[in-house]
Amino acid sequence: MSITLLVASSDEAFREAIRENLLNIPNARVIAEYPDISTNLYIRVLQDLERHPDAALILDISGDMESGRKALEKVKQAAPDLYTMVADYTTDGESVISAVRAGANDFFVLPLRRQDFREAITRLEHVPRRHTASESRLGKVYTFIGTKGGVGTTSLAVNFASVLSQRKSNTVLIDLDWVGNDVAMQLGAQPQYTLVEVGENITRMDQALFEGFVTRDPLGFYLVGPPDSLEVPPAYFTEPLFREFATFLVEKYESIVIDAGRLVNDDLILGALQVSSSIFVVVTQEFPAVRNAQRYISYLMRMGFNQDQIKVVVNKYTKKPSPLYASLEQIQQTLNQPVFYGIPESTAVLASINRSRPLVSERQTFAEMDKVIRNFTDKATGVKKAAGDDGAKNGSGKVKAALGI
Repeated sequence: MSITLLVASSDEAFREAIRENLLNIPNARVIAEYPDISTNLYIRVLQDLERHPDAALILDISGDMESGRKALEKVKQAAPDLYTMVADYTTDGESVISAVRAGANDFFVLPLRRQDFREAITRLEHVPRRHTASESRLGKVYTFIGTKGGVGTTSLAVNFASVLSQRKSNTVLIDLDWVGNDVAMQLGAQPQYTLVEVGENITRMDQALFEGFVTRDPLGFYLVGPPDSLEVPPAYFTEPLFREFATFLVEKYESIVIDAGRLVNDDLILGALQVSSSIFVVVTQEFPAVRNAQRYISYLMRMGFNQDQIKVVVNKYTKKPSPLYASLEQIQQTLNQPVFYGIPESTAVLASINRSRPLVSERQTFAEMDKVIRNFTDKATGVKKAAGDDGAKNGSGKVKAALGI
């Protein structure tokens, strides 16, 4: 029987110890790591369980026992059948009972001993395993992050959210680029309320309050972003506030689309990435963009993200060979990652930006690019074909087949 594990621990040494111990256990592997343990850990766990329904969770609560137990309770509420092993330095009976009451199926004491770990895995092997993924009731978070300025991150996020809304998905579009703040401009919107107001009201947030003060686009999705004034610093909307906000959003809305700008190592952006079902790393064929994409992906992998979450999107793609641009093969070799999709260069994008409306809202005017964006959205959301739309091409393993061009 194969063993697949999700490991949640703020201690890199603990995560490394788990990986080392698994080397001696046939058909056992870690398929996801979570360096940050908080109450919305359950969001990422549910996302990974959709792909790996037979996985078990190892949760290290030694860093903060109270937060760890709260995270465990939330995980077990969301996935009651998930087999969970808790690790802690405390050995008293009260702590063990507390962990069991919170939902732990097994408990082992730190520091981790090889024999204890092997016995825990043996017990896991005898537990009936789930092999069918249950459909998550949480909304999907799709985050777009650019590898440099001008790669088209905002345009992709805006049109992606627009297509989802046109398909009757209850959608929220969030602009987390505090400096650029281009989403509202591309939509021709002038929001009265911003993320600052969201942060100020987060403790009493409900769906009626949220929809009452954020902007609603004519296509149907909700928009919220930073204030237009640069005098208001990002500190007014912190990463802990975003965590609470994200928990509210995934429980109330089907699709959450985030324009994350390009500050991949910013705490707020990292918090957004950690709750994302898909992270679209937007790159062009320019060598600086490819180099940054390599750095971004390496960083994300070190932070516990896996290749299933990270999707490389080549924007402004041209087939024309040039010494000034990297080819698709060069991009894939450099990133050690397949290209998920390619969006061709088109004047339609700039024309729609100048009109301050998404290009997919004018399908006849921008028919060719409209088709490309809808095909991309199909593939990104797993939709084969939507009514009235051109479905995404199924990849055949070849580079060209993986692109929307």
